[in-house]
Amino acid sequence: MKTNININKKNLRNIAIAVVAGLMLGFVFFHNGENKTTGETNGQATHEHENESQIWTCSMHPQVRLDHPGKCPICGMDLIPLENLDKSEASFSAGIPMSEEAMKLADITTTEVKRAYPQKALQLLGKVKPDERNISELTARFGGRIEKLFVNFTGQKVRKGERLAVIYSPRLVSAQKELIEAWKTRESNPALYQAARNKLLVWDITDKQISKIEQSGEPQTYFDVLSPISGTVTMRHVAVGDYVKEGSALFRVVDLSRVWIMFEAYETDLPWLNVNDPVTFTVHSMPGKEFKGKISFIDPVLNPQTRIANVRVAVNNPNDELKPEMFADGMVHSSIAGKGEQLLIPKTALLWTGKRSVVYVKIPNTEEPRFEYREITIGPETGDNYVVESGLKEGEEIAVNGVFSIDASAQLSGKVSMMNPEGTKASAGHNHGQMNMGNQTGQSAVATEPLKQEQAEIQKVNLAFMNQLTAVYNKYLAMKDAFVASDPSKVKKEAGKVSSTLKNVDMELLKGAQHMNWMDYLGTIKPGLEEIQSSGDIEVQRKAVIKVSHGMYEAVKAFGLSNEKAYYQFCPMANDNQGAYWLSANSE
Repeated sequence: MKTNININKKNLRNIAIAVVAGLMLGFVFFHNGENKTTGETNGQATHEHENESQIWTCSMHPQVRLDHPGKCPICGMDLIPLENLDKSEASFSAGIPMSEEAMKLADITTTEVKRAYPQKALQLLGKVKPDERNISELTARFGGRIEKLFVNFTGQKVRKGERLAVIYSPRLVSAQKELIEAWKTRESNPALYQAARNKLLVWDITDKQISKIEQSGEPQTYFDVLSPISGTVTMRHVAVGDYVKEGSALFRVVDLSRVWIMFEAYETDLPWLNVNDPVTFTVHSMPGKEFKGKISFIDPVLNPQTRIANVRVAVNNPNDELKPEMFADGMVHSSIAGKGEQLLIPKTALLWTGKRSVVYVKIPNTEEPRFEYREITIGPETGDNYVVESGLKEGEEIAVNGVFSIDASAQLSGKVSMMNPEGTKASAGHNHGQMNMGNQTGQSAVATEPLKQEQAEIQKVNLAFMNQLTAVYNKYLAMKDAFVASDPSKVKKEAGKVSSTLKNVDMELLKGAQHMNWMDYLGTIKPGLEEIQSSGDIEVQRKAVIKVSHGMYEAVKAFGLSNEKAYYQFCPMANDNQGAYWLSANSE
């Protein structure tokens, strides 16, 4: 018993020592492990925080910004990482940056602005016309009867002084008798004689004919109508036996040995055309033969309907090859008169808003490509280029392809751009991108303006009609929002609601011009709605809603809404980058 007790005490002591040692080791190991776990947790949190600030974007569509990698919702390309949002926004302070990869994917290329002689090949269309200076209209100097005709058909050639007709005039016979009597008393009454002689001269009787009458003492019964020029009879107004009054048209004789080619030049072509510029042309009847001439006259006044001016080229026509009213195709290789080398830029480099001409100039000596917005003044168009009047310097480098991609980035960063001249920041998550391009998470470059209405006209609109139009407008807004989900069936359903509401509009409430205008607007709205409802393709529906939006815009502007506001919004990237408008209830 004593031995067993001793053994138990000894075992207990060993166990106590083991427990204490285990606790100490456990403290050491678990404490370190806890620190390690905490460190791992902190590292993971830090990593997650970094992920949260990491922005992913599309090289082709920089307006897309997501907080995770994936595919671009517009084009389906892999997203690429950006620096954190704050750094990304700050980087725009010195121009608009475009990475090398983004420039390649967007096909952005640049060129250097150079001076050159502006040259332009102008193609002109025209017709052969008679030389107006070689047209002679023969009229009856005195009344009478046509006794004989020596011109039997139109187109007959005559020589100067050749007889065209013979006319009998009782009045002319009486005038000859007066001359004969006055001639007998010419010495005693020279004034009377001279008056009788001048009377016949005014009637186009020649001195030789008058002298013959005086010598014979007998009045001449018939008188010849003589051609004043050599040429072609292009008009015959009389036949044998016709009685004509004084001033009546008899013949038209045209000398076609020299003709005019009357070309039509558009308003934009006129700066390139100058008197004495050489012109080569062909006529359709002789396509293999080339004629040459020089510009002899440019009409100083434009036709207000066609906005063209006539350009005259005078050419010799000895063999009558060029006949009046023949069509002619002309070509002029010209430059701006009085000007030497000019700054030229390609057409593709220019963004034109109707009021402003914009290019993007590459900032030199930067680590990554950067571009700055620049408004310029352009001159005439020259082939594939424009003349630059001001705003650029020789040697500067400008973007010539992919310019719109740069402008989109400028809009989104709040910088001055083509559609954003004030430089305000574009809002994120705008459903315009969803409506037109299927972008469910990105941003879009949008220009918004309040829909301005003619209040004086709207006051005359029937209130009941205005309420009905407002109901259509609200259904339209619901249809527009349905495009966000890119669900064709949902879009069709909402379009059907718009059509149903549209049928409830009583056009009989409108009178006169208002009624006719509403019919015009329906001619745009209805076909667009029918296209949306008949198609299961979201892209076809998106193109059709552009028509509907245009008709709604015109209607709301003309007739107004009941206690509703409308904003007219534009996105240049919609409709295959051709741009599109739509109506919205919000300015954002």
